[in-house]
Amino acid sequence: MLFKAITWLLALGCFYLVYGRVEAAALRDGLTPWAFMRSFFGEADWVSWLLLMIPYSLFFFIVDAHATWRVIRWFNTAKIRFLDVLPVRASAYILSLVNEQVGKGAMTLYLQRRYDVPLWQGLSSMVMLGLVEIYQLLFFSAVGVALYFDLVQQAATHLPLPQIMISVFVLAALYIPVHLLYFSGRLLPGSTLRDKPLLQAFRRARPWQYLLLLLFKAPNLLMAVLVYTSALALFRVDVDFGQMLAFLPVIFLAAALPLPFHAGALLLWTVLFPEYPEVGAFSLVMHTFFVVFNAFIGLLFLPKANKELFADKALAADASR
Repeated sequence: MLFKAITWLLALGCFYLVYGRVEAAALRDGLTPWAFMRSFFGEADWVSWLLLMIPYSLFFFIVDAHATWRVIRWFNTAKIRFLDVLPVRASAYILSLVNEQVGKGAMTLYLQRRYDVPLWQGLSSMVMLGLVEIYQLLFFSAVGVALYFDLVQQAATHLPLPQIMISVFVLAALYIPVHLLYFSGRLLPGSTLRDKPLLQAFRRARPWQYLLLLLFKAPNLLMAVLVYTSALALFRVDVDFGQMLAFLPVIFLAAALPLPFHAGALLLWTVLFPEYPEVGAFSLVMHTFFVVFNAFIGLLFLPKANKELFADKALAADASR
């Protein structure tokens, strides 16, 4: 209860800071904050935006399901087909409206019911997926910072962004050999932590599998950079592709913080793009549409997923009696 109260207080603080930045921008234009935001959204090309976002959501779903399928085949069951993953992965998006981790729990339940994969082992694969997703964001952000370092410096008006980001990249890179050596048993060979069922995917994973998984997930992030850059142009916000490549992965990391309405990411948008404080509201619209449309995809697959999760299991139980 205390943790929930703290997260809501932090979220309210983020919204307050964003509102202050919007109010200051509105005053410069001689407008109220609400008139300023109405003008921002009123000038957007909404039809082109929908034509951009719907294919992007479908593309994300296919790439995400493929990466999930690969991990399950490697570490849980070789019997599963790609088409088998689609219904339950799509249906998990409905639960992700509440929490992304709940969606991963649905995948774990599916593996247990359909393929008799122990819950902890199924969850282990989802944990590994989560770690790779974090490193994917860090990797592409590092590439973006390296290629467009001057743009990062220009954005550092409120925070020492280059120093902060480079420090995070270095720490993340230093952890990689520690992770690989530990789970291969060559570092701290007497440790039993690696033997826990929750970590079985890390024990079995080889470096080439981490690399392949990064490659499988990469199209989604590269497409997100392109889509967000194009979408901002439809909202008459001039943002360079290089800025988006450097900053969007970091924003996605902030979105993973357990704050209501992804308030951390909303605030980070206004920090990274101080000339356009209205992009905080833009990010809220983008994220809301993305998760709602993904949930709609899930609804289309839900009857199939329910049949595989419950009906087939019930039939098997009846047959064994």
